[in-house]
Amino acid sequence: MMRRLFWLVLGAVLGVTGYRKATTIARSLRPAPRASALAGFAADVREGMAVYRERQAQPPASTLEGHRRRGLPAGRPAASQPRPGTHHHDELKDGR
Repeated sequence: MMRRLFWLVLGAVLGVTGYRKATTIARSLRPAPRASALAGFAADVREGMAVYRERQAQPPASTLEGHRRRGLPAGRPAASQPRPGTHHHDELKDGR
């Protein structure tokens, strides 16, 4: 049992060490990203964020703007012209 544990630990240590060394060698062989490419990317990100901020700065349009109740002339609010014989409530109750 101790012998198996020893080989398991030794294999794990050698595997991690070998992986780190291989990664270091691979990074040293690969050229670094060019500064101009990074600057171009940063400019694109800044431009995108400016467009996003511009769109978010405008208040959203109301979904009720421009809608008129049928049967009423334009320019008069709906509350000023209740229909005869109907009850005018500001809120719905019980889904009616």
